Amino acid sequence: MNFLDKLNAAIEQNQSVLYLGLDPNPELLPVHYGTPENSSDLMHCLQDWLHFLIKQSADLVCAYKPTLGFYTALGAPGIELLQTTLAAIPAHIPIILDATHGDLNSSSIFAETIFEHWQVDAVTISPYPGQDLAAPFLIYTDKAIVVLCYTSNPAAIPIQQYPTEKSPLYLQVVKEAQTWGTPEQVALEVGVAGADVLAKIRAIAPERLILARSIWAEGNDLAQTLTAGLNPSGNGLIIPIPQDILSRAEPKIEILDLCEIINQARIRITHENQACSVWFPDFTLPEQNPNTELILQLHDLGCIMFGQYVQASGATFPYYIDLRKIISNPQIFDRIISAYAEILQQLKFDRIAGIPYGALPTATGLALRMNYPMIFPRKEVKAHGTRRLVEGHFNPGETVVVVDDILISGKSVMEGAEKLKSTGLNVEDIVVLIDHEKGVKDRLKQNGYRGHSVLSISEIAETLYQTQRIDSQQYEFFQESQ
Repeated sequence: MNFLDKLNAAIEQNQSVLYLGLDPNPELLPVHYGTPENSSDLMHCLQDWLHFLIKQSADLVCAYKPTLGFYTALGAPGIELLQTTLAAIPAHIPIILDATHGDLNSSSIFAETIFEHWQVDAVTISPYPGQDLAAPFLIYTDKAIVVLCYTSNPAAIPIQQYPTEKSPLYLQVVKEAQTWGTPEQVALEVGVAGADVLAKIRAIAPERLILARSIWAEGNDLAQTLTAGLNPSGNGLIIPIPQDILSRAEPKIEILDLCEIINQARIRITHENQACSVWFPDFTLPEQNPNTELILQLHDLGCIMFGQYVQASGATFPYYIDLRKIISNPQIFDRIISAYAEILQQLKFDRIAGIPYGALPTATGLALRMNYPMIFPRKEVKAHGTRRLVEGHFNPGETVVVVDDILISGKSVMEGAEKLKSTGLNVEDIVVLIDHEKGVKDRLKQNGYRGHSVLSISEIAETLYQTQRIDSQQYEFFQESQ
């Protein structure tokens, strides 16, 4: 399970978007722990306090966030305290290590320590060394980084707002961080000095998780902060439990009250945004490419991103594609179904087969649109029940058109086609939304299949460059990789 899935599972289970900072700050140690006479007593008191906070909040938070600096400030005993604290956290709740790491030379060994030995799920990093700093962390595909893009410290305003308020540095940081990795791997850290900053960041990063800081500062309005930071479904934002609550004798009561207040606001925001937003082009679309509007919609929705994305192998890829979001946007989903249907109308077949799991919604939409029966090959065969290899009604000898979302190597779609053929069905055509090219359609042909695609990755890159959705550096990096 990756970090984002683990976080969302904790949010769902505890019905909370609150995270708790587990910081051994002697200045915040509750008075009922007394006054420790020596450093050993202090460490015991801090450990008891942190373990108490975990027990009080384990069913009320979505994450824990220990700040590394507080532990290292206590010397070697502090690192021991960190390890015992991490061990006390329930395994199903994600841990975000607040390190704001910014040293390139130590990144690889630091990533190994925190992810492999300490088993934390995410870490905060500084944005200024660039993607080279992020790369050693992103190799761990089930982990995540949280990029600091804005701090609420007033002294940082001359830097963060440079050169102008309309085009500030912090928004450039957000845009750049989005190219480093997927939404599952790269989140944003925002110190909330006002809902306007949070709203600007949310507008250009609608798909990213935002870890909010400093929202309880004087002058901040909770309702405005939630409205600005939450996405239309009432998610995408996690917020801290106020520090003053942590010094209470029974913090659980106040945490529960705060949970209820925030959840009511999330419900209100969700209801206000029930209607799906409608996408409109922001310039005159070139007439020569009928797919321009579809490509721009996919990009603006966050389904297609260009940059330098680190893969599990350590290699860097010039783009990232995530088509799972299209089913949540009726406007673009309808457009995609129509694009597939235009291709299918030229083919001869008896049934439509979708490849699990990504193409099943598309195959369902096509079956309804074109009034053709649908089947699908199982990704895995169950050891109980009917143990069917292919689900749905069909007759041997019928011809099936196979629908998938992306052609990368062609391996998975051909495996699905072979399952269909093993039951006596004929498969001649395979239709996808995006073709990654590099000869994959030729490989399909060599195996007896005709490949069809709505879009090619080259067409997508060219369109995004012409419409200024990607810059020359991103476009050149893509071309060099082809």
